[in-house]
Amino acid sequence: MSRGQQTFRQGDVTRALKATVKAGIAVERVEIDKDGKIVVVIGRPEDAATGEKSGKNEWDAVLQ
Repeated sequence: MSRGQQTFRQGDVTRALKATVKAGIAVERVEIDKDGKIVVVIGRPEDAATGEKSGKNEWDAVLQ
């Protein structure tokens, strides 16, 4: 039994991640939908500089 048409390859994801990191942008996560669309979710520039999450939530001010 075949697995069906391949929508993306590991090399596609690897190229996207390497290009993002080479540009100096921190990667938070990668999302791949069922159609093979690859989305690289980046972190905030201030988070990338320190390597830590700020711990602040933008909704905290709204909820108070």
